[in-house]
Amino acid sequence: MISAFTNSLKIPELRSRILFTLLVVVIVRLGAVVTLPGVDDNVLQEWYGQVQKQSEDSQGLTAVLALMNVFSGGGLQNSALFALGIMPYISASIMMQLLTAVVPSLGKLAREEGGRQKISLYTRVLTIVLCVFQGWMLAKSLVTPEANPFLRDIAAGSAKELVPEAGPLFILKTVIIITAGTMFLMWLGDQITERGIGNGVSIIITVNIIYALPGALFQVYQTYVASSEGNLLKPFQLVALLAFLFFVIAAVISITQAQRRVPIHYAKQVRGGKMYGGQTQHMPLKVNYAGVMPIIFAQAILMFPGQIIGWAFPNELWARNVMNALSGSTWIHYTLTGLMIFFFSYFWVATMFQPNQIADDLKKNGGYIPGVRPGKPTAEFLDKTMSRLTFAGAIFLTIVAVLPPILTALMGVPPLAAQFFGGTGLLIMVGVLLDVMRQVETHLIQRHYDGFLRKGRIRGRFDRAGAIGSAASGNQILWLLIFAAILVIGGLVYYQVATHQ
Repeated sequence: MISAFTNSLKIPELRSRILFTLLVVVIVRLGAVVTLPGVDDNVLQEWYGQVQKQSEDSQGLTAVLALMNVFSGGGLQNSALFALGIMPYISASIMMQLLTAVVPSLGKLAREEGGRQKISLYTRVLTIVLCVFQGWMLAKSLVTPEANPFLRDIAAGSAKELVPEAGPLFILKTVIIITAGTMFLMWLGDQITERGIGNGVSIIITVNIIYALPGALFQVYQTYVASSEGNLLKPFQLVALLAFLFFVIAAVISITQAQRRVPIHYAKQVRGGKMYGGQTQHMPLKVNYAGVMPIIFAQAILMFPGQIIGWAFPNELWARNVMNALSGSTWIHYTLTGLMIFFFSYFWVATMFQPNQIADDLKKNGGYIPGVRPGKPTAEFLDKTMSRLTFAGAIFLTIVAVLPPILTALMGVPPLAAQFFGGTGLLIMVGVLLDVMRQVETHLIQRHYDGFLRKGRIRGRFDRAGAIGSAASGNQILWLLIFAAILVIGGLVYYQVATHQ
């Protein structure tokens, strides 16, 4: 494996793609630490520190804040230019994908020539709408934090105002900046996909998740090492947690790549004096066909009702109890999460996997499954097989989804660190890293180098081609280096000026 990383730098095109991706990642991280104009960052940081200390009576709030901050790469905590991250685009993509499967006119448009481009355009327009709405909500929360259940303690915990010069101009400016930041992230993701390595949007999400790893390690050190005096069980708990983490990662990798290979035999056909068919292939049916989508849907649905109730009744105790019950470590939360993951797992398979169409295509091309009659029996066989695989995948997703809050509640693992033991973040990281390794391995094998595995082949999360454009030229990388250097120098100067005021 080490030789594969070394060989990847020997290929000029692959080296350019990796360097281009790393430089774009630097720009993404810089945009997640630059605070929005008009926001007092010191007040916000003090409040986040207070929330982390109140975990015994608000575990649900702490877990939600940790999850939201992880996916924004710290941008939410810093009230940064990229505070919303890439999530509005992800939400818009999911909505359009579901609408394409449910609305017949959109489904017909997607199958037409040039229809995918129109669907992509609709997705970007919907992204702008979501950015404007979410940016407006965030700006209002910064101006009047007492009206937001997540920020209401700021007014009582600090003598300073979060936004010293609040007004309509600040809200308008914040909405424009946040929307522009998300659209800029979308453009950077497209550039990574075209000229870099891996899927750009997924790379950005993964980088934001990995950003929280040093902070999570520090919290684990404070919990199990620095405060272990007189408690001999904490070092053993830390060792057990590390062993459990390796086991969970191995299980996620196995389930992500697991598939049922259904044999497909093609009958011999003679066309124009040539013989076709007479061979056996395999149809891969993934155990976790829906990927991370069921967990995202379940968490979003459980999170937003609590937020809406908190917005409608900001000063009511029962509203906070409902919010904590839906997003905290309670049996209601676990039960609803499991049920929704099962529902959305089967819903995703029902909308995306079409056994009747697959059976018709096999019949037209002279293919059949040994022991199964072509046509309707083949569709029923595929539907039954996929249902069983989906049941196993849904059980696995449910276990992975509830692991972080269970570890926080039973073993006192900090919520930020618990996100790396399961949930959406771990599934995304494993899938994206496998996909990047698969693309790098493809470049290595094409140039007669050994891949990461001497035997077998890495299967990524996506069944698609890699980068679609040419690698970045030397001049493009040079200008990107200059741009990143200017941002770094500007950030250092701003930090020095701010700290000496």
